[in-house]
Amino acid sequence: MNIVKKFWLLMLLLPFSAAVRAQDTDVAGLIKQGIQLNNQHDYAGAIEKYKMALTTEPDNAQANYQIAFSLNASGKGTDGIPYLIKVTKTNSSFTGPAFELLGGIYDSSHQPQQAIDAYKEGLKIKPDYQPLYFNLGIAYFRAKQFAEAEQAAIEAIKLDPKHANSQRLYGLVTFHQNKRAAALMGFCSYLLLDPEGPRSDEAYTNMQSILKGGTLKTEDAKAEASAVTLNRALNAAIAKAKPGSTPAEVLENQLKSIFEAIGQLAEKQTGNDFFRHYYADFFYSLSKTNNMSAFARLMGLSADKEANKQWLQQNEDKRKALDTWVAQAERKF
Repeated sequence: MNIVKKFWLLMLLLPFSAAVRAQDTDVAGLIKQGIQLNNQHDYAGAIEKYKMALTTEPDNAQANYQIAFSLNASGKGTDGIPYLIKVTKTNSSFTGPAFELLGGIYDSSHQPQQAIDAYKEGLKIKPDYQPLYFNLGIAYFRAKQFAEAEQAAIEAIKLDPKHANSQRLYGLVTFHQNKRAAALMGFCSYLLLDPEGPRSDEAYTNMQSILKGGTLKTEDAKAEASAVTLNRALNAAIAKAKPGSTPAEVLENQLKSIFEAIGQLAEKQTGNDFFRHYYADFFYSLSKTNNMSAFARLMGLSADKEANKQWLQQNEDKRKALDTWVAQAERKF
Protein backbone atom coordinates (compact mmCIF):
# COMPACT_ATOMS: atom_id res chain seq x y z
CA MET A 1 0.00 0.00 0.00
CA ASN A 2 1.52 3.31 -1.02
CA ILE A 3 1.91 6.29 1.30
CA VAL A 4 -1.06 8.23 -0.14
CA LYS A 5 -3.47 5.31 0.44
CA LYS A 6 -2.17 4.82 3.98
CA PHE A 7 -2.75 8.53 4.72
CA TRP A 8 -6.35 8.51 3.55
CA LEU A 9 -7.08 5.27 5.37
CA LEU A 10 -5.75 6.83 8.57
CA MET A 11 -7.89 9.96 8.04
CA LEU A 12 -11.00 7.81 7.60
CA LEU A 13 -10.25 5.90 10.79
CA LEU A 14 -9.69 9.00 12.94
CA PRO A 15 -13.37 10.05 13.25
CA PHE A 16 -14.30 6.46 14.06
CA SER A 17 -11.62 6.30 16.75
CA ALA A 18 -12.84 9.60 18.25
CA ALA A 19 -16.40 8.29 18.29
CA VAL A 20 -15.27 5.14 20.06
CA ARG A 21 -13.39 7.19 22.68
CA ALA A 22 -16.46 9.41 23.20
CA GLN A 23 -18.62 6.37 23.73
CA ASP A 24 -16.07 4.94 26.14
CA THR A 25 -16.08 8.14 28.22
CA ASP A 26 -18.26 7.67 31.30
CA VAL A 27 -19.72 11.17 31.59
CA ALA A 28 -21.94 10.26 34.54
CA GLY A 29 -18.95 8.67 36.28
CA LEU A 30 -16.80 11.76 35.73
CA ILE A 31 -19.52 14.00 37.17
CA LYS A 32 -19.86 11.70 40.18
CA GLN A 33 -16.09 11.83 40.75
CA GLY A 34 -16.19 15.61 40.43
CA ILE A 35 -18.91 15.88 43.06
CA GLN A 36 -16.91 13.67 45.43
CA LEU A 37 -13.82 15.82 44.93
CA ASN A 38 -15.87 18.99 45.44
CA ASN A 39 -17.21 17.58 48.71
CA GLN A 40 -13.59 17.04 49.77
CA HIS A 41 -12.89 20.71 48.89
CA ASP A 42 -10.60 19.63 46.04
CA TYR A 43 -12.16 22.16 43.70
CA ALA A 44 -9.36 22.07 41.13
CA GLY A 45 -9.67 18.29 40.85
CA ALA A 46 -13.45 18.53 40.57
CA ILE A 47 -13.24 21.17 37.86
CA GLU A 48 -10.87 18.96 35.85
CA LYS A 49 -13.36 16.07 35.99
CA TYR A 50 -16.20 18.29 34.84
CA LYS A 51 -14.10 19.64 31.97
CA MET A 52 -13.41 16.08 30.85
CA ALA A 53 -17.14 15.36 30.91
CA LEU A 54 -17.90 18.53 28.94
CA THR A 55 -15.34 17.59 26.29
CA THR A 56 -17.64 14.68 25.45
CA GLU A 57 -20.99 16.33 26.22
CA PRO A 58 -20.56 20.14 26.08
CA ASP A 59 -24.28 20.75 26.67
CA ASN A 60 -24.63 18.42 29.67
CA ALA A 61 -26.70 20.48 32.14
CA GLN A 62 -25.38 18.78 35.27
CA ALA A 63 -21.72 19.06 34.25
CA ASN A 64 -22.13 22.75 33.38
CA TYR A 65 -23.90 23.45 36.67
CA GLN A 66 -21.39 21.51 38.76
CA ILE A 67 -18.35 23.18 37.23
CA ALA A 68 -19.89 26.59 37.96
CA PHE A 69 -20.64 25.44 41.50
CA SER A 70 -17.03 24.37 42.07
CA LEU A 71 -15.67 27.54 40.49
CA ASN A 72 -17.84 29.61 42.82
CA ALA A 73 -16.76 27.54 45.83
CA SER A 74 -13.13 28.14 44.89
CA GLY A 75 -13.62 31.90 44.77
CA LYS A 76 -13.94 32.17 40.99
CA GLY A 77 -17.69 32.62 40.77
CA THR A 78 -17.68 34.96 37.80
CA ASP A 79 -15.78 32.33 35.77
CA GLY A 80 -18.79 30.08 36.21
CA ILE A 81 -21.28 32.49 34.64
CA PRO A 82 -20.90 31.23 31.02
CA TYR A 83 -21.54 27.65 32.19
CA LEU A 84 -24.64 28.71 34.13
CA ILE A 85 -26.03 30.70 31.21
CA LYS A 86 -25.85 27.47 29.19
CA VAL A 87 -27.91 25.67 31.83
CA THR A 88 -30.49 28.47 32.08
CA LYS A 89 -31.33 27.90 28.43
CA THR A 90 -32.38 24.34 29.18
CA ASN A 91 -35.47 23.07 30.96
CA SER A 92 -33.87 20.53 33.25
CA SER A 93 -33.78 19.82 36.96
CA PHE A 94 -30.70 22.07 37.11
CA THR A 95 -32.36 25.13 35.55
CA GLY A 96 -33.76 26.49 38.82
CA PRO A 97 -30.52 25.91 40.77
CA ALA A 98 -28.56 27.49 37.88
CA PHE A 99 -30.57 30.72 38.09
CA GLU A 100 -30.22 30.61 41.88
CA LEU A 101 -26.44 30.28 41.70
CA LEU A 102 -26.20 32.86 38.89
CA GLY A 103 -28.09 35.40 40.98
CA GLY A 104 -25.94 34.58 43.99
CA ILE A 105 -22.74 35.18 42.02
CA TYR A 106 -24.02 38.53 40.76
CA ASP A 107 -25.09 39.46 44.30
CA SER A 108 -21.75 38.58 45.87
CA SER A 109 -19.91 40.50 43.14
CA HIS A 110 -21.91 43.65 44.00
CA GLN A 111 -24.18 43.58 40.96
CA PRO A 112 -27.59 43.76 42.70
CA GLN A 113 -29.68 44.56 39.65
CA GLN A 114 -28.16 41.68 37.67
CA ALA A 115 -28.94 39.39 40.62
CA ILE A 116 -32.55 40.59 40.74
CA ASP A 117 -32.89 40.16 36.97
CA ALA A 118 -31.48 36.62 37.15
CA TYR A 119 -33.91 35.54 39.87
CA LYS A 120 -36.88 37.10 38.05
CA GLU A 121 -35.88 35.48 34.75
CA GLY A 122 -35.58 32.14 36.53
CA LEU A 123 -39.07 32.50 37.98
CA LYS A 124 -40.51 32.88 34.49
CA ILE A 125 -39.24 29.37 33.73
CA LYS A 126 -39.46 27.80 37.19
CA PRO A 127 -42.25 29.68 39.03
CA ASP A 128 -42.50 26.96 41.70
CA TYR A 129 -38.80 26.96 42.60
CA GLN A 130 -38.98 28.45 46.11
CA PRO A 131 -35.27 29.40 46.54
CA LEU A 132 -35.59 31.88 43.67
CA TYR A 133 -38.28 33.85 45.51
CA PHE A 134 -36.34 33.70 48.77
CA ASN A 135 -33.10 34.89 47.18
CA LEU A 136 -34.97 37.53 45.20
CA GLY A 137 -36.27 38.82 48.52
CA ILE A 138 -32.73 38.90 49.93
CA ALA A 139 -31.49 40.81 46.88
CA TYR A 140 -34.32 43.35 47.15
CA PHE A 141 -33.65 43.69 50.89
CA ARG A 142 -29.98 44.47 50.29
CA ALA A 143 -31.00 47.00 47.66
CA LYS A 144 -33.34 48.58 50.26
CA GLN A 145 -36.38 47.83 48.09
CA PHE A 146 -38.36 46.65 51.09
CA ALA A 147 -41.85 46.54 49.58
CA GLU A 148 -40.59 44.34 46.73
CA ALA A 149 -38.68 42.21 49.23
CA GLU A 150 -41.89 41.72 51.23
CA GLN A 151 -43.77 40.42 48.19
CA ALA A 152 -40.93 38.02 47.36
CA ALA A 153 -40.88 36.77 50.96
CA ILE A 154 -44.64 36.18 50.85
CA GLU A 155 -44.32 34.08 47.69
CA ALA A 156 -41.45 32.13 49.24
CA ILE A 157 -43.57 31.40 52.33
CA LYS A 158 -46.51 30.30 50.20
CA LEU A 159 -44.29 27.77 48.43
CA ASP A 160 -42.62 26.54 51.63
CA PRO A 161 -44.24 27.70 54.90
CA LYS A 162 -41.72 25.66 56.90
CA HIS A 163 -38.70 27.47 55.47
CA ALA A 164 -37.62 29.31 58.60
CA ASN A 165 -35.45 31.92 56.89
CA SER A 166 -38.32 33.03 54.65
CA GLN A 167 -40.27 33.80 57.84
CA ARG A 168 -37.27 35.69 59.18
CA LEU A 169 -36.97 37.61 55.90
CA TYR A 170 -40.63 38.64 56.13
CA GLY A 171 -40.03 39.86 59.67
CA LEU A 172 -36.99 41.89 58.63
CA VAL A 173 -38.48 43.56 55.55
CA THR A 174 -41.73 44.48 57.31
CA PHE A 175 -39.73 45.78 60.29
CA HIS A 176 -37.87 48.10 57.90
CA GLN A 177 -41.23 49.40 56.67
CA ASN A 178 -42.45 50.14 60.22
CA LYS A 179 -45.03 47.35 59.97
CA ARG A 180 -44.39 46.37 63.54
CA ALA A 181 -47.26 43.93 64.04
CA ALA A 182 -46.37 42.06 60.83
CA ALA A 183 -42.70 42.04 61.77
CA LEU A 184 -43.41 40.73 65.27
CA MET A 185 -45.49 37.87 63.89
CA GLY A 186 -42.86 37.11 61.25
CA PHE A 187 -40.19 36.76 63.91
CA CYS A 188 -42.52 34.65 66.06
CA SER A 189 -43.12 32.34 63.09
CA TYR A 190 -39.37 32.08 62.54
CA LEU A 191 -38.74 31.17 66.18
CA LEU A 192 -41.52 28.57 66.11
CA LEU A 193 -39.52 26.79 63.40
CA ASP A 194 -36.00 27.52 64.63
CA PRO A 195 -35.97 28.60 68.30
CA GLU A 196 -32.29 27.77 68.84
CA GLY A 197 -30.84 28.47 65.41
CA PRO A 198 -27.87 30.74 64.65
CA ARG A 199 -30.17 33.73 64.06
CA SER A 200 -32.59 33.13 66.92
CA ASP A 201 -30.80 35.67 69.16
CA GLU A 202 -31.22 38.32 66.46
CA ALA A 203 -34.89 37.48 65.98
CA TYR A 204 -35.55 37.68 69.72
CA THR A 205 -33.69 41.01 69.94
CA ASN A 206 -35.79 42.39 67.09
CA MET A 207 -38.93 41.22 68.87
CA GLN A 208 -37.89 43.04 72.02
CA SER A 209 -37.12 46.16 70.01
CA ILE A 210 -40.66 46.07 68.64
CA LEU A 211 -42.16 45.43 72.08
CA LYS A 212 -40.22 48.30 73.65
CA GLY A 213 -40.55 50.77 70.79
CA GLY A 214 -42.82 53.78 70.65
CA THR A 215 -45.27 54.73 67.93
CA LEU A 216 -43.55 54.66 64.55
CA LYS A 217 -44.47 57.12 61.82
CA THR A 218 -45.82 55.65 58.60
CA GLU A 219 -47.74 56.83 55.57
CA ASP A 220 -49.86 53.67 55.49
CA ALA A 221 -53.14 54.35 57.29
CA LYS A 222 -53.84 50.69 57.94
CA ALA A 223 -50.34 50.13 59.24
CA GLU A 224 -50.79 53.19 61.45
CA ALA A 225 -53.98 51.73 62.91
CA SER A 226 -52.13 48.48 63.49
CA ALA A 227 -49.27 50.32 65.22
CA VAL A 228 -51.66 52.23 67.49
CA THR A 229 -53.47 49.01 68.37
CA LEU A 230 -50.17 47.30 69.11
CA ASN A 231 -49.10 50.11 71.43
CA ARG A 232 -52.41 50.04 73.26
CA ALA A 233 -52.10 46.29 73.68
CA LEU A 234 -48.60 46.71 75.07
CA ASN A 235 -49.74 49.35 77.54
CA ALA A 236 -52.57 47.09 78.66
CA ALA A 237 -50.17 44.18 79.08
CA ILE A 238 -47.81 46.30 81.16
CA ALA A 239 -50.67 47.47 83.34
CA LYS A 240 -51.75 43.88 83.98
CA ALA A 241 -48.23 42.62 84.72
CA LYS A 242 -47.95 41.24 88.21
CA PRO A 243 -45.09 42.36 90.46
CA GLY A 244 -42.31 39.81 90.46
CA SER A 245 -43.28 38.33 87.08
CA THR A 246 -40.50 36.46 85.29
CA PRO A 247 -39.34 37.67 81.84
CA ALA A 248 -41.16 34.71 80.28
CA GLU A 249 -44.40 35.62 82.06
CA VAL A 250 -44.07 39.24 80.95
CA LEU A 251 -43.47 38.12 77.36
CA GLU A 252 -46.45 35.77 77.51
CA ASN A 253 -48.69 38.59 78.74
CA GLN A 254 -47.42 40.99 76.07
CA LEU A 255 -47.80 38.55 73.18
CA LYS A 256 -51.24 37.39 74.28
CA SER A 257 -52.51 40.97 74.50
CA ILE A 258 -51.01 41.88 71.12
CA PHE A 259 -52.30 38.78 69.33
CA GLU A 260 -55.80 39.42 70.67
CA ALA A 261 -55.79 43.11 69.77
CA ILE A 262 -54.30 42.69 66.28
CA GLY A 263 -56.56 39.72 65.58
CA GLN A 264 -59.68 41.70 66.49
CA LEU A 265 -58.48 44.65 64.39
CA ALA A 266 -57.73 42.40 61.39
CA GLU A 267 -61.26 41.01 61.49
CA LYS A 268 -62.60 44.51 60.83
CA GLN A 269 -60.18 45.37 58.02
CA THR A 270 -59.99 44.51 54.35
CA GLY A 271 -56.95 44.20 52.12
CA ASN A 272 -53.57 42.62 52.83
CA ASP A 273 -55.19 39.19 52.98
CA PHE A 274 -51.89 37.41 53.49
CA PHE A 275 -51.13 39.22 56.74
CA ARG A 276 -54.72 39.03 58.00
CA HIS A 277 -55.19 35.33 57.32
CA TYR A 278 -51.74 33.82 57.58
CA TYR A 279 -50.43 35.79 60.54
CA ALA A 280 -53.14 37.72 62.41
CA ASP A 281 -55.76 34.95 62.33
CA PHE A 282 -53.24 32.28 63.29
CA PHE A 283 -51.81 34.11 66.30
CA TYR A 284 -55.26 35.33 67.36
CA SER A 285 -56.37 31.70 67.47
CA LEU A 286 -53.24 30.78 69.41
CA SER A 287 -53.95 33.49 72.01
CA LYS A 288 -57.28 31.81 72.80
CA THR A 289 -55.65 28.48 73.69
CA ASN A 290 -53.81 27.29 76.79
CA ASN A 291 -50.57 27.11 74.83
CA MET A 292 -49.30 30.65 75.38
CA SER A 293 -47.07 29.74 78.33
CA ALA A 294 -45.17 27.14 76.30
CA PHE A 295 -45.13 29.49 73.31
CA ALA A 296 -43.55 32.33 75.32
CA ARG A 297 -40.85 30.00 76.68
CA LEU A 298 -40.08 28.86 73.15
CA MET A 299 -39.88 32.45 71.88
CA GLY A 300 -37.42 33.39 74.64
CA LEU A 301 -35.34 30.24 74.50
CA SER A 302 -32.27 31.95 73.05
CA ALA A 303 -32.41 34.79 75.59
CA ASP A 304 -32.76 32.73 78.77
CA LYS A 305 -31.90 29.24 77.62
CA GLU A 306 -31.31 27.61 80.99
CA ALA A 307 -34.56 28.76 82.65
CA ASN A 308 -36.78 28.29 79.60
CA LYS A 309 -35.28 24.95 78.65
CA GLN A 310 -35.80 23.71 82.19
CA TRP A 311 -39.44 24.90 82.12
CA LEU A 312 -40.07 23.17 78.78
CA GLN A 313 -38.51 19.94 80.07
CA GLN A 314 -40.56 20.04 83.25
CA ASN A 315 -43.71 20.80 81.27
CA GLU A 316 -43.19 18.42 78.38
CA ASP A 317 -46.95 17.87 78.09
CA LYS A 318 -47.47 21.59 77.45
CA ARG A 319 -44.69 21.67 74.85
CA LYS A 320 -46.26 18.69 73.07
CA ALA A 321 -49.69 20.31 73.24
CA LEU A 322 -48.27 23.44 71.58
CA ASP A 323 -46.57 21.37 68.86
CA THR A 324 -49.78 19.46 68.22
CA TRP A 325 -51.84 22.65 68.00
CA VAL A 326 -49.37 24.30 65.60
CA ALA A 327 -49.29 21.20 63.39
CA GLN A 328 -53.08 21.08 63.18
CA ALA A 329 -53.81 24.81 62.95
CA GLU A 330 -54.86 26.05 59.53
CA ARG A 331 -52.90 28.97 58.13
CA LYS A 332 -54.59 30.41 55.08
CA PHE A 333 -52.82 32.48 52.47
